Amino acid sequence: MPSVMSSREEGVINPSGETMRSLDDATLVAALLALDPRGLGGVVLDHPMHEQARAFSDAVQRLLPAGAPVRRVPIGVSADRLIGGVDLAATLSTGRLVAERGVLAAADGGIVVLPMCERATVSVRTTLCEVLDSGALRVARDGIGAHHHVRVVAVLLDESVDDEAIHPALIDRVAFRIALGDAIDADEVAALIETVLAARESLADVVIDDVWLSALCQTADAFGVASMRAPLFALRCARAHAALEGRATVSHVDAEVAARLVLTPRATRLPVEPPPESANEEPPPPPPESPDSDDTPPPPEPEEEEQNAEPPTPSAIELLREAVASALPPGMLEALMARANAGSVQGRVGAEEQSVLRGRPRGARSGLPRGGARLHLLETLRAAAPWQRVRGRGLGEKTHIAIRREDFRIRRFVEKTGTTVIFLVDASGSSALQRLSEAKGAIELLLAESYARRDRVCLVAFRGVGTEVLLPPTRALARAKKVLAALPGGGGTPVATAIDIATQQALATRRDGSVPLVVVLSDGRANIARDGTPGRPGAERDALAAASAFAQFGFSSLFVDTSPRGEAVARRIADAMRARYVLLPYADANALGGLVRTARQLAEAR
Repeated sequence: MPSVMSSREEGVINPSGETMRSLDDATLVAALLALDPRGLGGVVLDHPMHEQARAFSDAVQRLLPAGAPVRRVPIGVSADRLIGGVDLAATLSTGRLVAERGVLAAADGGIVVLPMCERATVSVRTTLCEVLDSGALRVARDGIGAHHHVRVVAVLLDESVDDEAIHPALIDRVAFRIALGDAIDADEVAALIETVLAARESLADVVIDDVWLSALCQTADAFGVASMRAPLFALRCARAHAALEGRATVSHVDAEVAARLVLTPRATRLPVEPPPESANEEPPPPPPESPDSDDTPPPPEPEEEEQNAEPPTPSAIELLREAVASALPPGMLEALMARANAGSVQGRVGAEEQSVLRGRPRGARSGLPRGGARLHLLETLRAAAPWQRVRGRGLGEKTHIAIRREDFRIRRFVEKTGTTVIFLVDASGSSALQRLSEAKGAIELLLAESYARRDRVCLVAFRGVGTEVLLPPTRALARAKKVLAALPGGGGTPVATAIDIATQQALATRRDGSVPLVVVLSDGRANIARDGTPGRPGAERDALAAASAFAQFGFSSLFVDTSPRGEAVARRIADAMRARYVLLPYADANALGGLVRTARQLAEAR
């Protein structure tokens, strides 16, 4: 193979008189997307400021052909606005079906900006992926059959926090992922317009050698890039970069730029270094002895061969590996690996559930307005409008609108389920003060983060002969602190009654659409039976029976044994509840809060 280093073309000048290597990544990515929007798909902008995102979109728009539109797609956009639907006013006035174009169809040849793409709904995400795959949109709904060309550049704004992540399907369909730094220079973008125009005409004639094609694929595999689209994006990026610099053949510079921009953000590991050759190769066997061995000339010394050999040149794969590795700043690989591990799960601020009764409006569906479901009048009229000419033949009054059973549409909602943590605290005995102080601290820590997650906290204390719900499910931090400050302690341990009350609270929480998590803080040493009579044997039997009844509902639960060395009866109760048992005699608020967070994640994953 000829040396890839010999093909370097340093300082190749494009028609604007400036090398592409002098551009910052944001401007270069904007030029590449404007040059080959269909092949490169788009870009993910990591946590951009509003002004930065707008400046980048404006730069891409200026480099695209004149008249390229820019459309923003809110995460809660309806299907009618996204893909198009029935134009109700025109349909009712003309008596025939009139369809309107959606946002995606109106963006053909331009840019689609998706803010907060980590929270995009399934319908928005699926439709955008279909558009990026095929460059077209097919509408078949409400009597509409239409086909639109939708060739767009997708600009996805990653505004995630905490454990939120963009769905892998969206990331897989755009070539680039960058973080915007300084503002894009408008004069620099203006100087690139003619360059991009000339490169767009010559892009189809740019060829790439098989050496670089193989090197890009091997580099993607070496850095753990699992997507099959990534090497294809890298190939298109290399060809586009070569066209920008006025080359007809992809060089090492173009391949290195493609590897750095496309493969680096997708890297999940560092390449595995091959073992040294001396460790794998066995020493050659000694030559056989012969009577004429004295007359045989000795073999040349290996030192002489090494001195006469030409110095090795880096291979294509080595150059690209070096380009990708050098673009990974310290600590970035760990963040990429964490993002890759969590990328299959969208960030959640409470899980979403479909509902027809309450929550955030999310369109409509076919159905009758009964059982609490509410009629969506506009969508009902929209469903009936295309059929008025047919139905009007049998009507005496032409001004009336004929609505049939199949036209009814009811409102659809999406509500955040969240989690309700029910603390069941043993407030009996002389050591209750320590347990209550830890419970108070844990509840206050969890309440501080409950607002963003839509979580609630409930506090149930048991002592003496009864159990009391001191704090109903709430997110109000001030109210919780006031109740916790007055929480008393001392008396007997009615474990059975406490578990019964926790079961009732968990059932009520489930009916409200929330996920219950029951956390028991007790040593399990029950001494008060269900009927209020003292005695340890009867109280333990009632506690085990209540725990078995609790387990039948399948609630997630955590039993924290607060005794110094662990009580056997506490473990038996935890097993009967099917709860996770934890011995934590000296728990502090932070440790208890961490246990509850882990249990909450397991409850949400069910």
